[in-house]
Order: sequence, then structure tokens, then C-alpha cells
Amino acid sequence: MTKKLMRSLVPAMALTLAVGMFTGCSGGSGESSADTSAGDSSGESVSSDTGSTAKDTLIIATANETPSVTTNEHNAVAGGYMNILTYEGLLRRGMDMKPEPCLAESYKAISDTEWEFKIRKGVKFHTGEEMTVEDVKASLDWAQNFPLIKTSTENIKQVDIVDDETIKITTFEPCAIILDNLTGTSNAIVPKKLIDEGNNFNENPIGTGPYVFKEWKMGDSLTFEAFKDYWEGEPKIKNMIWKIIPEGSSRTIALEAGEIDFIVEVEAMDYDRLAGNDEVAIYEYDATEHNWMMLNNEKPGLDNVNVRKAMDCAIDKESVIAVALNGRGTAIYSQAPNNMPGASEENVNSFDIEQAKKYMDESGVDPASIEMSIICSNDTKKRAAEVIQANLKDTLGINTTIESMDLATYMSVTAEGNYTASIGNFTSSDMISFLFGVFHSKSIDGSNKTRLNNSEVDALIDKASATIDATERDKVLQECISLINTLTPQVPLYQPVNFRAYNANLQGVEVSPSGTLYFEDVSWK
Repeated sequence: MTKKLMRSLVPAMALTLAVGMFTGCSGGSGESSADTSAGDSSGESVSSDTGSTAKDTLIIATANETPSVTTNEHNAVAGGYMNILTYEGLLRRGMDMKPEPCLAESYKAISDTEWEFKIRKGVKFHTGEEMTVEDVKASLDWAQNFPLIKTSTENIKQVDIVDDETIKITTFEPCAIILDNLTGTSNAIVPKKLIDEGNNFNENPIGTGPYVFKEWKMGDSLTFEAFKDYWEGEPKIKNMIWKIIPEGSSRTIALEAGEIDFIVEVEAMDYDRLAGNDEVAIYEYDATEHNWMMLNNEKPGLDNVNVRKAMDCAIDKESVIAVALNGRGTAIYSQAPNNMPGASEENVNSFDIEQAKKYMDESGVDPASIEMSIICSNDTKKRAAEVIQANLKDTLGINTTIESMDLATYMSVTAEGNYTASIGNFTSSDMISFLFGVFHSKSIDGSNKTRLNNSEVDALIDKASATIDATERDKVLQECISLINTLTPQVPLYQPVNFRAYNANLQGVEVSPSGTLYFEDVSWK
């Protein structure tokens, strides 16, 4: 059974529950059978039986080296894709962004706080051992130990084994996003034996996913190999190589030359060039990705709400989009995405130079006293920062510097609060997860990088999470977002029109609005 077909076979009860509760919601074992050297771009193997030549390798270019390949750390786009190659959870995210069965073949609610999951039989880990309910319980319990992923584990109170094919998950209170939380690799199922042994999953990532991790050449590439015993059948593409190519133009040239097959982060300035190439296909989609200038609310000057409002009003977001994205994006003014249920633009700031100056005067803060460096992890963010730098200087007299750094360093310093400002983003499939991850005080030192700590905001997010009725939940979300807009913890910039570029001879490419892409569905024509 193909994955696409299987994904449509959601049990009636589970589907009813999911639709009612959600309106939208982030060295393997075995011998290598093929040469997966990143230096070989041919991607071809010759069959000794037929003498035919067939492509069995996919080479993917990404702008940044992934910070990790484990399940319990924050990651970026490419790292997220690598995670779902290797790991799976009880549920996964469908192209409609709704949860659907994965390692659990079915599920049902037995009360407002209790869910039962029937575990799929015959699933094997990359070690060759079959997954059991003991592995499931151990994995979900283990995930509770990592603060960086607590947005996905926070609500789970207890995991119990019902029988040899069923587990029960109990939440602390009614939780509208429990199914969504179980779709992420944060709650991936890994072998209990390896957990007990203290396995370092960043060095030896073992899961049940369609690909087995083989090699990590730091600064160069990561290699994966199709898992022959994958429960949905071995993927058609046998070898997958992720090449790290920081320069956007270099990624474009490599795709045009046939040296790579797929670009994850396409250089916006090269869109027209690639779209006009018959040998290149473009997959374009409206993303839930929310981009902003993060401000560390604990830093002097930036701890003043009127300073933050002044910055928000001083920045010409249309200019940011024109320069950073070549015009391919939509300016946003709310602190949360506009294309999710519960969105609100109440109390937003707009581009208004005179109002910006007024807010700055009302703050009582001397612009010259603000020491601000905007950190960036890629060329697009740097171009955005350059527009912002000019706007803040010309309108408010605030001097800024711009600093570029690799993604791993960027994610570390922003999570720890060792910065003043940065160009960042967050993608989610539902509003509650977004708000919890970006603004809840429990996410400080994790994904709440503005370090906003507001008890009223926390209470509204918690209330929304515990509100099962979708209409009532959206009202709470709107109230919460309106309040956050008033606080202006960061400067919203844009939601991009995202796209992926790839060899036109590939098929099966599909990307959801939240960026989900299952590479095991991709094959050569």
C-alpha cells in the first residue's frame, strides 16, 4: 500500500474526533549497499541483469548545516526533513496539516483527558528489532526530559500500557492539540533498549523511518540510505545526500548544471531564472511561516514597549519584501500568522514614520543608548536586516550592526538570550502550538526567543489549549493575539510565498502549507 493511499484510510472515529477538535495546528545500523559518496553526482546504478541504467540517488542542497539529527533539539527546515526521514511518531502530519495515523494504526478518545492508541504491528526499527508498546511508552516518557521540545510534550501527564498492542495517554487537562503534538518527531518512537543504554541519537539516530542515517561529513554533507524493511515498503530512491551549499547563487548554478537534484532554500532572486528553465520544476505554496525581527525583551531599551512599537512603525515592510524576497511575500503586522484560525489584527502597528517618532519620544529612552546588533543566518535574512538597519537609523536615530553566523550558533545564542535582535521565523500547523512555542513563558530558553514573560498571555494560551470547542477556542486565541499585538514583543515582517526547485524528471513532490514534505514519496520518472 502506498503512503498516499494509506494516509486516506483514517478510521472514521479518529477522523471525526480530529476534525471536531482541530482547525489546523513544527550512524544507523546495517551495511551500505551502494556508493553514496557526496562527490558522485551521477546518481546512477547499472543493473547486471538487464544492463539498464536507473537513477537511485537524490542529491538535495540546503543552505545551512543542520544543528542536529536527534529528536529532542530544535531544528531548521532541512534538519526537520532529515528527522522525518529517520523518525516517526504515533501520528504524522497530512498535506491538509491534520494529524493522521502512522505508527498508531488507529486512535480514539475515551474521555476529555484520555486517549487510546492501537499500535501498528510489524514495524521495525533500523536495528532490525520490532517495535513494541514498551518502546512507545519509553519513548514518550523519555521525551519529557528535554526542555527544548516541551511545547510538544508539556501536556502529557501519563503513558500507560493497556495491552500488548494498546497504550493510553492521559493529559493534565482537556488538550485541543494533543493529537497535533504527537505528529512531531519530538515524540518520535525509538528503541527502549537504546534509551536505557544512553544512546546518543545525534551520533546514532535510530528510528522507524523510511531512511537510515549513514554518514555525516561535517560542513559538507549528510547521507541516508533507503530502509529495506520499512513498514510501508522500501522507498524507490535508494540513496539520499544532503549537500550543504551556503551561497544561494551556488545552489542555483549547481541545480542548473545537474550537480544537485533539489534545492530546499531557493534564492528568491533566482526565481525567474529557474522558472524559465525547462529542466527545472518549481513547487510554489503559501506558507504558514511567520518571519520577524526578534527583539530580546530583557535587554535595556528593548524592555520598553514604546521602543518596540516605535521600531515596528519605523520599518517599511514592503521594502523589506522587495529587497529580501524580490517581492515574493506578504507584509504582516500581527504577531501571529494571518492564515490560521484564531488570527487577529486588532491592535497592530502600521508603517507610520510620525507615529514611530512619537512612540520613541514617549518611551523616554535615548536612541543613542540602544546597543543593537541584528544577527542573521543566511543571505535573505541579511538583506532584510540591511533595510531595517537603514529604517531605524533614518527614522529613530538607532544605530545597529549586522552580524552573520552559522545556523547552529544562531539557534543557540537566540535560545539562550545572548543577543539583542535577529531575523527569524517560526512555522506551525496550528495557532496554539505557534503561540505556545513563540510567546509562552514556559518556552523561554527554547523557542520563545523574545523572552516575553507575561502571565496574562500565558493564561490565555493555556485556556485556548484546554478549550475543545473550536468556535470558543478561536475567540480565546483572538483575545490572546490582540494582547500580544499590544505588547509588541517583536517586529512582524512577512509571510513568504515559499517554493522548492528541483530536477524536472522528479515526481511525487508535494509540500504542505506548514512545509511538510515526505521525500520517500519522491521518485525519478
